[in-house]
Amino acid sequence: MTLNELDAFFNAFLKKEDFAGDPSLNGIQIQNSAPDSLPVTKVAFAVDACEATARAAAEAGAQVLVVHHGLFWGHCQTLTGNFYTRAASFIKNDLALIAYHIPLDANNPYGNNFGLAAALGLQKVQPFGYWRGMPIGACGSLSGPVTADELSTRLSKITKTSPRALAFGKAQITTVGIISGGASDDVDQAIELGLDCYITGEFAHEQYHLAEECGINVISGGHYGTETMGVSLLKEKVEKELGLSTIFIDLPTNL
Repeated sequence: MTLNELDAFFNAFLKKEDFAGDPSLNGIQIQNSAPDSLPVTKVAFAVDACEATARAAAEAGAQVLVVHHGLFWGHCQTLTGNFYTRAASFIKNDLALIAYHIPLDANNPYGNNFGLAAALGLQKVQPFGYWRGMPIGACGSLSGPVTADELSTRLSKITKTSPRALAFGKAQITTVGIISGGASDDVDQAIELGLDCYITGEFAHEQYHLAEECGINVISGGHYGTETMGVSLLKEKVEKELGLSTIFIDLPTNL
């Protein structure tokens, strides 16, 4: 399998063309020296593209690093300073970079949000939450009511973080909306739907009083922690369906 074939494999179900509003430049962000002929035998996965993950991938013998947060975000950037160092870590090692941002947030079943919903045991899961007109999250119902602290504990076992629960709503939670990462602003969409709890990665000061006044429970599980799910599910899919060697590079930011 070549780099171009691997990216075509991902895009067959992630469908970057359906997310034209995403400025993240999904797909191949840095190619290798022969994207149509150089064999890919090992694929590394990580949440973030940075110098540390690039070096770890190269040291592990991977030809490709697949991430959720890539290097480019829809605008030109000079290859200077630390950004040069990041890019050079890929190019000097002939290491390719593939990134899928919103398509990996939104995908069912391999995305961050549907993956978290499944891991939390949500039922009747459906798309929830829109960003720039694109569906990004998931919502559903628990099989039985739980408290905010109980749901937070359940999330912690998945994300390997210490989530913070703001118990502003019902004492017993049954309906939950999830948008991973930095989706604090989208709590208003959970409020509009009348959900009992909203789970995200980072919850900002600016939305604290809104959540309290509107009576919704909020759990923040960490930006990094809530977004390990998608790349981990991609890793499993590549192992199972393509038979390639894989490695997950865990570089938590505790944020």
